[in-house]
Amino acid sequence: MEAVLAHLRGAIERGTYAIGDKLPSEAELCRTLEVSRPVLRESLRALQTMGLTVSKTGKGTFVVANTVEDPTFGDYAASDLLEVRRHIEIPVAGYAARRRTPENLDHLAHLLDRMEQETDTTAWVAMDSLFHLAVAEAAQNPVFRRVIEEIRDALARQSAFLNELGGRREQSNREHRAIVEALLDGSEHDAVEAMAHHLDRVETTLTHIVRNPRRTDTPMEGGPEA
Repeated sequence: MEAVLAHLRGAIERGTYAIGDKLPSEAELCRTLEVSRPVLRESLRALQTMGLTVSKTGKGTFVVANTVEDPTFGDYAASDLLEVRRHIEIPVAGYAARRRTPENLDHLAHLLDRMEQETDTTAWVAMDSLFHLAVAEAAQNPVFRRVIEEIRDALARQSAFLNELGGRREQSNREHRAIVEALLDGSEHDAVEAMAHHLDRVETTLTHIVRNPRRTDTPMEGGPEA
């Protein structure tokens, strides 16, 4: 999927597909790129997340931009999402360290164990958003939980994007483990630091994906020429 995405993104950025152009049909792209339809559809979704294309039901996929600026996850731009997460989730981690109950800790530990053993990306992504919701619940403030619920779909979309293109799963598991250990210790300082580090790594990976598309010197067989 990453190779197909890099190929299509490169074609758009080079102008092979110009703004306003309609991309070839899914069937045609699958034939020329020699990939399955699920792989192609994941790539097309990523192009749309990056803001390069829009999909119109019954009409196809159209190019709307030739540079990536601010990916969109559901209803929220990545920059807006990260700004809110820093203002909410970092202090929430501190409150959770002070207020967590044994039940909260058991739930988080169980969830983390499942995430570390999970090999299916879709299942892992679902648990990733649940993890952040569980931290908010441990803060014992229903408003925090409501905020995370509001952005939960966006968190899941962002998580899937970062894992598919940035290989974040193992690193994220380690960062989540550090957060849970800080909560177990009841250390507000360590919990805040662990969550801040986690969000820093999310931003770093996202920035790398946006600014550094992987390209090759030769096009994929059957695809648009460079």
